[in-house]
Amino acid sequence: MQLKRRSRTEHQPEVNVIPLIDVSLMLLLVFMVTTPMLHHGIKVELPKGKAQETRSLEEDLVVHIDKNNNLFLSGQPTTSTKLESQLKSTVKKDQTVFVKADRGISYGTVIELVDRIKQIEGIKYVALATERKA
Repeated sequence: MQLKRRSRTEHQPEVNVIPLIDVSLMLLLVFMVTTPMLHHGIKVELPKGKAQETRSLEEDLVVHIDKNNNLFLSGQPTTSTKLESQLKSTVKKDQTVFVKADRGISYGTVIELVDRIKQIEGIKYVALATERKA
């Protein structure tokens, strides 16, 4: 006589991870698309130069001038009359201000802006930003 052996098949619960992977990849895609937009909100084509200014560890102030002569202070639009008062209220002692001017802006306009910024008390240095030549 032959004994029949019963095979026991145990069902183990399984977790479906495919939806988790789909959501993770979608979030990664969203972050990859939006991150460059956050850093390049103001279109300024900087002139090219070999020297690069060294950045300090402190929070620096950045003044942008785009090709249409629009002024921005740390990414926020401003006017030339408001710029000085905003700098006076936000500047810390011995702080550096970086000026990022579009290459299409006249040299005289940039120098006038730098001169006005240098006259504000508390500003130690005004640096002109450039792109590094490849």
